[in-house]
Amino acid sequence: MPTFHDRPVCSVIVTVALVLGASAAHAQTLKSGTLSLVVPFASGGPSDVAGRILAQGLQDALGQTVVVENPVGGGGTVGSLRVSRGTPDGSAFVLGNNGTHSWSQSLYKVPPYDAIKDFTPLGLAVESPRVIIVPKDLPANTMQEFIAYVKANQDKIQFASAGAGSASHVSCILLNAMLGVNVTHVPYRGLGPAMTDLIAGRVQYICDSVSTSKPQIEGGHVKAIATTGLKRSPALPTIATAKEQGLDFDVLTWQGLFLAKDTPAPIVQQLSAGFIKALDLPSVRGRFEPIGEEIPTADRRTPEYFSKFVSGEIARWSGPIKASGVTVE
Repeated sequence: MPTFHDRPVCSVIVTVALVLGASAAHAQTLKSGTLSLVVPFASGGPSDVAGRILAQGLQDALGQTVVVENPVGGGGTVGSLRVSRGTPDGSAFVLGNNGTHSWSQSLYKVPPYDAIKDFTPLGLAVESPRVIIVPKDLPANTMQEFIAYVKANQDKIQFASAGAGSASHVSCILLNAMLGVNVTHVPYRGLGPAMTDLIAGRVQYICDSVSTSKPQIEGGHVKAIATTGLKRSPALPTIATAKEQGLDFDVLTWQGLFLAKDTPAPIVQQLSAGFIKALDLPSVRGRFEPIGEEIPTADRRTPEYFSKFVSGEIARWSGPIKASGVTVE
C-alpha cells in the first residue's frame, strides 16, 4: 500500500511522463520557422537554379520561409553530409542528384555515406538529359564528327566538369568509356567557370545540363552536339539525341530532396505533401519547363517511390562506372 511519502514520488513520475510525452509529440511535428534547402554546388549552376525554384515553391506550399544555402565541395558530398548528420526534425533538406546519391556510391573508393541508409528520401523533383557541348569553332557538328574528333585527338584535348563526382563529370566518364577514349578531366568549382573556359576554347567539351547550356547555345557561344535522353528535350527541340545519331547513349540527370537520417514519418509526410503540391504550382512549372527540367507525375514524387528509384539508379550505374576504371579519392 502506498504511504504518504510515496505520493510525491508517484506525482513526479507522472509529471515526467507527461513532459516526455509532450516532447515526443512535439518532435513528430515540423517546427515553425525558417527551413533550409541545401544546394551542395556553387551559385548559378543548374542545381542552384533548380534549388531556388523549389525553395520558392516549398515556401508557398508550406507557408514557411525556405532559404537556399550553398556549401560546396566534394562533388556535392560536403553539403549532403551536412544534412545527413543534422538534426532529424525536417528543418533542412539537401537537393541531391545522380552524382551525390547514385554515382558516388561506385565512384569513390570509400563512399562518404550510404545514399539510402544515411538519409531519409523525400521525393524526386525533376529529370532532364545532359547536353554535349563544344566550343563554337570546334571542327565537329554532329555526333559522328565529334566521335571522330575525340578519337583522333584524345591525348591533346580536355573535358570539363563542375567537380569530381558531379553529374557533368560522370556523364562524360560514361560517354568516354562508350567511345573507348581516355581524355583528361579538368574539374572546376561549378559549371560557371567551366563554361567560361569552354567558350574560350581552353577545354573541348562538357556534358552540361540543359538549363545552363541553353542560353549559351541560343546565343551562339557554344555548339550542341547532342542531348542524351531517349527523346529530344522540349527546351532544345532542334538538337538531336545521341541515339538518333547512332550512339546508344542514354543518361538522364535527376534531382530530388533528401532529409536527415531517421527523420520521423509524420514530418516526412507533412513535407512530402507540401513538396508534391509545390511541383504542381504554375509558378514552379512555368520556371522549370523552359529550362528543360521535366517534373515527374505525382505518383513518382513520393518518398516510397524515390527510395526505390535511388536504389535502382545505384544498381544500374555501378557496373559501368566500375568498368570505366575511374575513381575519386
